[in-house]
Amino acid sequence: MTMPFQQELDLARSVARRSGELALQYQTRGITPEDKDDASPVTIADRECEKLIARTIEEHFPQDGILGEEGAAKEPSNGRKWIIDPIDGTRDFVRGLPLWSVLIGLEVNGVMETGVSFLAPRNEMFFATRGQGAYKDDVRIGVSKIESASRAVLSVNGMHAINKQPFAPRLVPWMSRFWAVRSLGGCVDAMLLASGQIDVWIENTAKAWDLAPLQVILEEAGAYFGNFDGRRTIYGGDCFACVPALLPEVQGLLGLS
Repeated sequence: MTMPFQQELDLARSVARRSGELALQYQTRGITPEDKDDASPVTIADRECEKLIARTIEEHFPQDGILGEEGAAKEPSNGRKWIIDPIDGTRDFVRGLPLWSVLIGLEVNGVMETGVSFLAPRNEMFFATRGQGAYKDDVRIGVSKIESASRAVLSVNGMHAINKQPFAPRLVPWMSRFWAVRSLGGCVDAMLLASGQIDVWIENTAKAWDLAPLQVILEEAGAYFGNFDGRRTIYGGDCFACVPALLPEVQGLLGLS
């Protein structure tokens, strides 16, 4: 029996791998980034990889919409929208760090139904479909069973801009409650959480394309996904995710409890 969204997931995995391989070729040759209007970097690799992904999706699902970080845009006629970040972690990409990913998610009537995060430098494929579990390279994954901050690993990203948050003065004392604190970058830390290797992830700033596939992968792995204002959307501009037992800890920091 064919599983829901199996054709879409197969396509996303295939084109994510092709895109990741193309990006690695650019990275090996060396590239010079440009600054976008929001001061974030972009490279020819970002643009060419997004073109590859968008073109492939349009060939197979011509009625679907597309939203890409580098400008790909098409309104859907059927309530389905593909959300693309061709290189999530461009700052790491241009510095030669293995901490970036190809992100592709499918939203149907406002719900993230399936998503892929291909960590090309590590050759690791994470994916999930709503109601079908989360996987890394075809092996099912899940969050840890850690229940105490004193035994938990915390990741906080976007530290260079977090001073703008209302909770910033409380952050460092709050972090001292944890067993360890790491920060490898949004897509990497999110997949470590989904794999049970860290337990709380806080992302200070994020766009929809940064979060689209990560939300469904995290939730299918058993994590709680939310925003700083209590919503649970990829459009909130920020996010956190955690093992369920540590939700009160995060809510306390954010003033949600």
